[in-house]
Amino acid sequence: MSINSILTLIGGLAFFLYGISIMSSGLEKIAGGKLEKLLKKMTSNPVKSFALGTFITAVIQSSSAVTVMLIGLVNSGIMNLSQTVGVIIGANVGTTITAWMLSLTAIQESAGWFFKLLKPESFSPLLAFIGIIMMMAFKSNRRKNTGSVLIGFAILMTGMVFMSESMAPLADMPEFRNLMTAFSNPILGFIVGLVMTMIIQSSSASIGILQALTLVGGVTWGVAIPIILGQNLGTCVSAVIASIGVNTNAKRVAGVHVIYNILSVGISLPLFIILQMIFKFAFIETDINPFGVAIFHTIYNIFTAFMLFPFARFIEHLTIKCIPENKESDKTVLLDERLLNTPTFAISECFGKTIEMGEMVEFNFVFATKLMKSFHKKKAEHIREQETRIDSYEDKLNSFLLKLSGRELAEEDSNKISQLLLTIGDFERIGDHAANIVKIAESFSEMEHKLSKEAVDELKIIVNAVLEIFVISFNAYKNEDIFLAQKAEPLEAVIKKGVRRAKNNHIQRLQKGLCTAEASFLYSDLLNELRRTAAHAGNIAMSVIQLYDKTLSKHEYNHRNKDEDLDFMVRYQDYKTRYKVKKKDLQ
Repeated sequence: MSINSILTLIGGLAFFLYGISIMSSGLEKIAGGKLEKLLKKMTSNPVKSFALGTFITAVIQSSSAVTVMLIGLVNSGIMNLSQTVGVIIGANVGTTITAWMLSLTAIQESAGWFFKLLKPESFSPLLAFIGIIMMMAFKSNRRKNTGSVLIGFAILMTGMVFMSESMAPLADMPEFRNLMTAFSNPILGFIVGLVMTMIIQSSSASIGILQALTLVGGVTWGVAIPIILGQNLGTCVSAVIASIGVNTNAKRVAGVHVIYNILSVGISLPLFIILQMIFKFAFIETDINPFGVAIFHTIYNIFTAFMLFPFARFIEHLTIKCIPENKESDKTVLLDERLLNTPTFAISECFGKTIEMGEMVEFNFVFATKLMKSFHKKKAEHIREQETRIDSYEDKLNSFLLKLSGRELAEEDSNKISQLLLTIGDFERIGDHAANIVKIAESFSEMEHKLSKEAVDELKIIVNAVLEIFVISFNAYKNEDIFLAQKAEPLEAVIKKGVRRAKNNHIQRLQKGLCTAEASFLYSDLLNELRRTAAHAGNIAMSVIQLYDKTLSKHEYNHRNKDEDLDFMVRYQDYKTRYKVKKKDLQ
């Protein structure tokens, strides 16, 4: 091979890997959080897990990416080891799709005009042109992502053509023929496939190189089969590298991937050698083409999947024995940074963690208000411990989302990150207000003089109203329900008015000597905590509305003429009737 051919081969491989990266990224963005929802719904059943692993790998075109994703999910405590076994077995089947796409390069010039249109040289430029038009002309993120997939596929196929052309001179080299003869030794061929895949960390790329090599001629079935087996084992290196620094269960995910592939090869390679020795298959000495590589790659992965799938539990237990538990280093992280490699998936997981955070905040706020009626030190301590967890969630989620915002994101994902960051801040502040209410409740419990019955009655009305606005906002956020979110604003207006009236009434009671100054300060502080809680709940509801109407200005929305908004006025009057703090005129 000349220097020019070597450079063309390197450039073709670079195009190939870059094309896979662009295509996978675009497909992942199109699929969005649907993949995450599917994982959670379907991994409880082994058969569904297998189907899911096949489907997801076929979608994002990388079994290594799927395994790395699973490692991140298990390390974050989102999934357990048992749920991943079926997905990993299915991923090995799903990865065969790439080989079929690459086999299009084997279509001969002598084929009919229709089949010639399927050659990469024929359709890749057209796909690239359509893709760039979609990315430049359309505003829809989905269409832009579809355009990036088309461009990625075109680049991938162009890389495959470059690799094929660079290897053409090998056909006339006797050294190449001698090398292929040496690789007819199954063990040597297996090692070559293993090492090649470990170096480039992509079984799809190594399969592509093999398919390009078969176009030259001289690569027999007997040479290709062991190389393909080695490539299937070599793809485990990405999972092994990704498992560095994770907890034991996450390490075991990579272990399942390695052990499954070792068992697959450990059964298939000796079986191939024994059968060949017995039957002396004639086709073994004939040249293989890219279609033949795709056929064997598919048959091998389907055969081993169905052979080993019934032993999924055995593979899991064997992995657990091979990778013992290490309690000293076992710490479940909130969100594993490996999830950053799939931004849309990571955003969906962040959303789930904010819901967990919101549930803790809801618990704290509900029980903090109950302590006003009857204070218990143990319950107060539990709320304070929960508040520490809430603060930890805020720190870790903020840090993760800021790292995620630095990735290449679709506009929709960027907007979602902005909403998440704002909502996390609002949840944390509500948690702070709940902690402050606990302090106020403790101070009231230590006081000799209590609040008047009128003050307590007004407080009950406002507390119930604030509890409702939090539930409305939280449920609107969880379910992404814009119609429910719109109910928060009129209730917040009623709460603000109720707090003002409760303060004015209390001033009158203080002037009449019906309440002590010390209790009045605490009562005023308590009303302020409740009003601010309602404001943060309103912010959460507002973020839901803004996510669906990106042109909406919060300032303009809050300062519009609400008298002309019929829906607002109807809801306002309803809440006003239910949570009315009556004006007191103490003579």
